[in-house]
Amino acid sequence: MPTPPIKSPCIKVCAVDGQTGYCLGCGRTLPEIGRWVQMGPEGRDAVIATLPARITQLELMGKR
Repeated sequence: MPTPPIKSPCIKVCAVDGQTGYCLGCGRTLPEIGRWVQMGPEGRDAVIATLPARITQLELMGKR
């Protein structure tokens, strides 16, 4: 049985905002992106739960 793909919020818009440290596409930080595979499902879900607030912050700052 094949391994299921790893869930990812990536939307292929990869640019990190220097002020917040968040990716303008998905909202993750560079360390989170770098550790994504090693985080495990629970760690990834915890980060994913924070992303809507980060995206809203970027939008309110006019960066997204």
